[in-house]
Amino acid sequence: MFLDQVQLRVTAGHGGAGAMSFRREKFAPEGGPDGGDGGKGGSITLRANRALNTLNPYRQKREFTAERGRQGEGGMRHGSDGESILLEVPLGTVVKDGETGEVLAELLSDGEDVCVARGGRGGLGNTNFKSSTNRTPRHHQPGEEGEARILDLELKLIADVGLVGYPNAGKSTLVSRLSAARPKIANYPFTTLEPQLGVVSLDRFGGDLLDSWVIADIPGLIEGAASGAGLGIQFLRHVERTRMLLHLVDLSDPMEEPADAVRIIEGELEAFSPVLAAKPRWLVGTKLDALQDDSRREAFVALCEARGQEPIFISGVTGEGLRELAFAVDEALKVMAGQKKATPKDEVW
Repeated sequence: MFLDQVQLRVTAGHGGAGAMSFRREKFAPEGGPDGGDGGKGGSITLRANRALNTLNPYRQKREFTAERGRQGEGGMRHGSDGESILLEVPLGTVVKDGETGEVLAELLSDGEDVCVARGGRGGLGNTNFKSSTNRTPRHHQPGEEGEARILDLELKLIADVGLVGYPNAGKSTLVSRLSAARPKIANYPFTTLEPQLGVVSLDRFGGDLLDSWVIADIPGLIEGAASGAGLGIQFLRHVERTRMLLHLVDLSDPMEEPADAVRIIEGELEAFSPVLAAKPRWLVGTKLDALQDDSRREAFVALCEARGQEPIFISGVTGEGLRELAFAVDEALKVMAGQKKATPKDEVW
């Protein structure tokens, strides 16, 4: 099961106490102070690892405590530091303070890390308090407590293009045809129960091997999703970081007019996040192979033209329109990234 939200309790290690000790040797029966410092407590760090895709490693264990620092000893022997803990998370993980809601970090690149709980400082031994007026100090410090925190981890997948639309609109089929991803595909709603990522490489369509982009598929939306209908809108966070959206409209469904299907999904996007709703979004007519009523095609064309968008039609079954769509998206992404100048053909709607 896909886990994209989890709460952890982390506690850094307590610092070791400094020692109170005096040299007591055969030829130095009243030697000076020689108490060593305590070791630092272990810290807890989160690090992004591109090999991880979910927060599933934290499904069972959710409490982590780093090792205490060892206390100092006589003979100026310092205590060893406590062992720190490194917790790996997927790229795109948002780290929040569970009590205040403050965002502590967003780990977006491989190897990026953040210390979420610092180990306590080790206490000073009595040798540090020797002075000209106090040659036999008995003062020494206890170690400091390590930081303790409740963390809320929230995964937002990192992709270039996000797919939205009704359940069974053909999103999973599109991902499987454009990439090597193999999501579950069936002819009934809510086949997709968790987000899926796929890498679209244009070399599979005769393009350059180096041209590629990442596509994200999420469970379908229905009217009332913002209020909890269907699978709700909980998975929309996974397309928040995308640069553009492909809004798939099933043209083979005689029970739903294209304009109504688009209006409903737009309302759910707006209810979730105006920022997400404002992203560049292309309407894509799907299941062209099953289209039996030309009036639906004409209605979709009129809908696109009203938005200043060139109609896009695809069929996941026959492959019609897939190559053109892959290249058009690639060009649009390059325009957004400033890698090429926009032309009317590359306009992002």
